[in-house]
Amino acid sequence: MTSIRGISWSCVVAVVVSLFLLDGFGIAQAKNFEDVRCKCICPPYRNISGHIYNRNFSQKDCNCLHVVEPMPVPGSDVEAYCLLCECKYEERSSNTIKVTIIIYLSVVGALLLYMLFLLLVDPLIRKHDTYTQPLHNEEDSEEMRPQVDPNQARGNTVLERVEGAQQRWKKQVQEQRKTVFDRHKMLS
Repeated sequence: MTSIRGISWSCVVAVVVSLFLLDGFGIAQAKNFEDVRCKCICPPYRNISGHIYNRNFSQKDCNCLHVVEPMPVPGSDVEAYCLLCECKYEERSSNTIKVTIIIYLSVVGALLLYMLFLLLVDPLIRKHDTYTQPLHNEEDSEEMRPQVDPNQARGNTVLERVEGAQQRWKKQVQEQRKTVFDRHKMLS
């Protein structure tokens, strides 16, 4: 149980350290040039085809006159051309994206480590199962099965509860098999 806690604590520590490093990196460096942009979508105008312009400008300078360079129309048509263009200021946080990806990868990594842990430990904790007897010895195995104390079946740990549920399921399967084979014998 301590190794499971060790895995989860190590993931938590990794995520916290990553958050501090990314936060510190974000503070030391001003807005990344890819985080803010002004995007102008200009439709076709006269004999000029439509075009999309992306430039790194502040929100107050996000207009056609600043973003569209070189201006595809002569000076007298600039105002008419700019009225057709739709300019939007877009901002994103690359630090938030990085943190989200790190958290996602940490969770997936922790689940993979937990799966490997269970694959390695499962053969060690699995007991020899007396319910998996050959089908032709069903009548004999019914008599040889140890009786399970109902008080003992209720385990306090998750593993004991899972084992109890698994044993009940196997018992039901054996009863169904016995019923099917008995009916088959009676029909033959």
